[in-house]
Amino acid sequence: MNGGFDLAFDRRSERGPFDIVGDIHGCCGELEALLQRLGYGVTWRGHDLPPATSAPAGRRAIFVGDLVDRGPRAADSVAVVMAMCDAGQALCVPGNHDVKFRRWLDGGKVAMTHGLQATADDYAGRSADERLAVSRFIRALPAYLWLDGGGLIVAHAGIQAHMIGQISRKIEHFCLYGDTDNRTDPTGLPQRYNWAAQYDGSATVVYGHTPVVEATWLNGTACIDTGCCFGGALTALRYPEREIVSVPARASYARRQGVWGLPPAR
Repeated sequence: MNGGFDLAFDRRSERGPFDIVGDIHGCCGELEALLQRLGYGVTWRGHDLPPATSAPAGRRAIFVGDLVDRGPRAADSVAVVMAMCDAGQALCVPGNHDVKFRRWLDGGKVAMTHGLQATADDYAGRSADERLAVSRFIRALPAYLWLDGGGLIVAHAGIQAHMIGQISRKIEHFCLYGDTDNRTDPTGLPQRYNWAAQYDGSATVVYGHTPVVEATWLNGTACIDTGCCFGGALTALRYPEREIVSVPARASYARRQGVWGLPPAR
């Protein structure tokens, strides 16, 4: 039973190979450099036109979400991802920052924190048509992707084994925010728990959301958010090769609260 939810997450017939890209957070210069290393191309055609993009034969990119906030080129980052998705060169899942940004685009009341002001500033002067297209793009993204005959999951913050193949508000929330409760950590951020420490599913799960110093494997899961916006790196996982490809950040665009690394388990 899907309770009326869209089953767009079920892409098991799509086998790859894939290049799964971690949290971009507006770091478009690093995104362009990483895509070039992976064999993709991005050509800018003017301020009012989407970029022209290309992909290596037989491969597609997958973006784990958090395209916006903190970095200097949020609008360009979204434009690249949208162009690649429109051309059939990429797939994407939403991050919590993207969903909050979409609410702002739709006129919702949201706190201009955690980098959203930088994104709003970057979209100042953009046309209403462009902003509407971005809102629709984010709204249409599936909460997670179930790929490669069921052997691969891509979700922004992760997913628990018993959730795979299903969708609900609770599952959507977990995919966006991970294992959280109503508590906050010493920095005032929502407390996160390391769901991957108990993961026992057969599918490989690739996710971001929690910055780590380097891509981290645990129980068949891979966290590939290496904190580019905080001065770390932008990382991709080539699948099924399991090869890690990274480019260093060109600057530290935001200050990281708390420590890097996977949170405690529970």
